[in-house]
Amino acid sequence: MKTFMDNNFLLQTETAQELYHNHAAKLPIFDYHCHIPPKDIADDRKFENITQVWLYGDHYKWRAMRTNGVNERYCTGDASDWEKFEKWAETVPHTLRNPLFHWTHLELKRFFGIGKILSPETAKEVWDECNAKLQTPEYSARNLIRMANVHTICTTDDPIDSLEYHRQIKDSGFEVKVLPAWRPDKAMAVENTKAFNEYINKLAEAAEIKILSYPDFVDALEKRHRFFHKNGCRLSDHGLETVIAEEYTDKEIRDIFEKIRGGYDLKEIEILKFKAGMLYEFGIMDHSRGWTQQFHLGALRNNNTRLFNLLGPDTGFDSIGDFEVARPLSTLLDRLDQTNQLAKTILYNLNPRDNDLIATMSGNFQDGSVPGKMQYGSGWWFLDQKDGMEKQINTLSNLGLLSRFIGMLTDSRSFLSYIRHEYFRRILCNLIGNDVENGELPNDRELIGNMVEDICFNNAKAYFNFE
Repeated sequence: MKTFMDNNFLLQTETAQELYHNHAAKLPIFDYHCHIPPKDIADDRKFENITQVWLYGDHYKWRAMRTNGVNERYCTGDASDWEKFEKWAETVPHTLRNPLFHWTHLELKRFFGIGKILSPETAKEVWDECNAKLQTPEYSARNLIRMANVHTICTTDDPIDSLEYHRQIKDSGFEVKVLPAWRPDKAMAVENTKAFNEYINKLAEAAEIKILSYPDFVDALEKRHRFFHKNGCRLSDHGLETVIAEEYTDKEIRDIFEKIRGGYDLKEIEILKFKAGMLYEFGIMDHSRGWTQQFHLGALRNNNTRLFNLLGPDTGFDSIGDFEVARPLSTLLDRLDQTNQLAKTILYNLNPRDNDLIATMSGNFQDGSVPGKMQYGSGWWFLDQKDGMEKQINTLSNLGLLSRFIGMLTDSRSFLSYIRHEYFRRILCNLIGNDVENGELPNDRELIGNMVEDICFNNAKAYFNFE
């Protein structure tokens, strides 16, 4: 019987162990999509206790705690940090076979050197040991990043963001690249006319442009796009239920914009046309500056109206949706490709039924200009667990080129989530190692080892080519 989470955790064969320890484990982390607050890095934040760095903003943990019967006061409410940690410790033993059980103990082991199982019995001991270390300079935000051997971080930023913290980080000489990523979801959120007009006014102020018409609106976004580029951004991201690719004319979009500025609510078809027009414009902008665009598709958000009204978004009430994906995605990518203005693109799906769909759609628009130009992105959100990662890797292997894959990301708000890269690397090495030992891949350690290193780091570094 193997020991839980020993040095060969998840590595079932000698080949898998050799691939991980001699090839994957040594590589730095290229975390090209996350939600880490850049202010925390700029300020080199010191966390007062383990709850602040571990539980704040973590809707994965909150969902598990609620499922375990924990009152909301201990998730997002006014309970003390110790009380929140104590309730999490009570929940952890009930997360067996949930990825949270693995992540929790990997984070405790890698960052704090704690090998014991978190439970009500060990809670106070773990709390004290973690907090004692967090009081030392070695556990500041920047040192946690260094501890994880991170090479590059891409945050997620709105077009109106000043990027002041990114500039502070760069000017401070911090050796890890911390770059912004353009997330313009609010610039096409026309469902609420009042809120969208308020956003337009903020955009006008940020761009120092009067926005009186649709061309003015696009000009303001273009100016902000240039500003992001000047500050190191080479990556955009869209969080969508599905791609919107309704047919529209330029006149229709201009008229819709005038209607919005007049304070009138839009019809459903007008909302779809406007969103389709904006996705195309954003795609053109990204291509013009050599950026990569990301599409995170398939989340059905804010399902619980009562708790959404009480707690707001991103608090753990989102789930997998079942939207039409193939036809609108094909339409948008083809619109951009027809004039050879399709940027490098990463496609992520949340519904596992769409795995083969996304992988084959990516193949439609590979054009030989860049290795792996169209990427089938890593297992995302509800799929960034062992089973989801294995299925994504196997789908990509079957229908694309796994060897050109740009690998894992954290998609997290926590400085402890870099262990998700380790988790992915172990799973990847185990799958490949099993194939070698089964005679399905050649026992050529240089060939196989190089592929593992490429997937874990080299491919992402070459693909994004950040200066």
